[in-house]
Amino acid sequence: MLNQPIKHFMANEYLLKWVTQDWERQQMLRLRQAVFCEEQGVFEGDDMDAIDRIATPIVAIACVGGLPDEVVGTVRIHQPEPGLWWGSRLAVASAYRKQGSLGAALIRLAVSSAHAQGCHTFLAQVQSRNVPLFRRLHWQTLEEITPHGRPHHLMQADLKRYPPYADALTGFIATSRIAA
Repeated sequence: MLNQPIKHFMANEYLLKWVTQDWERQQMLRLRQAVFCEEQGVFEGDDMDAIDRIATPIVAIACVGGLPDEVVGTVRIHQPEPGLWWGSRLAVASAYRKQGSLGAALIRLAVSSAHAQGCHTFLAQVQSRNVPLFRRLHWQTLEEITPHGRPHHLMQADLKRYPPYADALTGFIATSRIAA
């Protein structure tokens, strides 16, 4: 048994919430850099932009023994004009991408929390490979676009499928079986 490879521990419980602590923000930014700069090569150095100054960041935190441990997913939302909200920078750590549909849970919290803030339209520029996920979550394509030289779809959420959720600062717990 000594020569057996050690398996990476995978949490089965996640706290999804708006960022409220510095460590959450730091890990969120590291995750975005890992996904968008290092893995996908979309940006060089980091992916920070002017939207970060006004956006509300949301995280999925893997919990160990019921306690928050590590940021494993993120998305940000912002409202450029009253009632119009955008989601962007959806990222899930590679080791967690098949662990309980964390991307779907992040999308749900993003749209539902914006809906609670008076959202009447929620949009996102979605990488083409992620369009099937968004369609399953009741989004429709408005047009195909090519930001950063990569194929995307401009998509809109069906707000009737996202009841307002006003407690996003506290968030909610999702398990690996029901995160979707």
